[in-house]
Amino acid sequence: MNELRIGVDLGGTKIEVAALGADGEILARLRRSTPRGDYRGSLEVIRSLVTELEARLGARGTVGVGIPGALSPTSGRVKNANSTWLIGHPLDHDLATILDRPVRLANDADCFALSEAADGAGAGATSVFGVIIGTGTGGGIVVHGRLLAGPNAIAGEWGHNPLPWPQPDELPGPPCYCGQRGCIETWLSGPALAADHREVTGEERDAKTIAKRAAGGGEACEATLRRYESRMARALASVINLIDPAVIVLGGGLSNLDRLYRNVPERWGQWVFSDRVDTRLLKHRHGDSSGVRGAAWLWSD
Repeated sequence: MNELRIGVDLGGTKIEVAALGADGEILARLRRSTPRGDYRGSLEVIRSLVTELEARLGARGTVGVGIPGALSPTSGRVKNANSTWLIGHPLDHDLATILDRPVRLANDADCFALSEAADGAGAGATSVFGVIIGTGTGGGIVVHGRLLAGPNAIAGEWGHNPLPWPQPDELPGPPCYCGQRGCIETWLSGPALAADHREVTGEERDAKTIAKRAAGGGEACEATLRRYESRMARALASVINLIDPAVIVLGGGLSNLDRLYRNVPERWGQWVFSDRVDTRLLKHRHGDSSGVRGAAWLWSD
């Protein structure tokens, strides 16, 4: 049988599996809802999807997995996952056992960044910072086509730094599952946007509804998005000050707010330590496929 590169995107709400051909085209893909809170159930869904995909294509593949967390270099177990039911488990070992082959794991934001840097919105850029703004908020760094990895397996984890240059009414900030308060994730994730709107207005609105009402002239929803854009501009300015990427690519559900690509760069200059900012803020090219594609490319040496 011909060997495939199979990528698995293990998300908080869905698990997607896709097989890539030699030139990166997606040959087939499958998706199911994530059994939230159920570690063994998540393993079984991955096993079932990989088995079904290989049967459909008549080939066996290597498997790379993007996860909303990281493997601890010390313990070999999952840490820093907002899908908290994964924490403390040797996920790579368990998947290798259930799939009967070696498995490579990386943070989902790393996979996103790798995909977009390879042949996505950041193709050709010397350095790319990939950002996921969805259920959580993560980041990954690619320099000259290679993922930046560190001894703590946390390179690019901007979501668990404090919101920079906070306003008085932003202190001490919402509590985060990591045990701190005021993390960037508690301000910029999809649930955080909805929570901020509820806190200020008393209205229950999801991010999609807030964006729609703002576009229709809703003043309260417009104000919520302006607060969000200010916070994103400050958060990304701190990234630019630290690693000075050529391109920042946004992914995740909130990356589909087209106004971000205009309004955030207009604001971030006041916090970037430079006379001008040439970093480009771009929308993903591969959309929801970036995570699963990047996971598959973990086996491209």
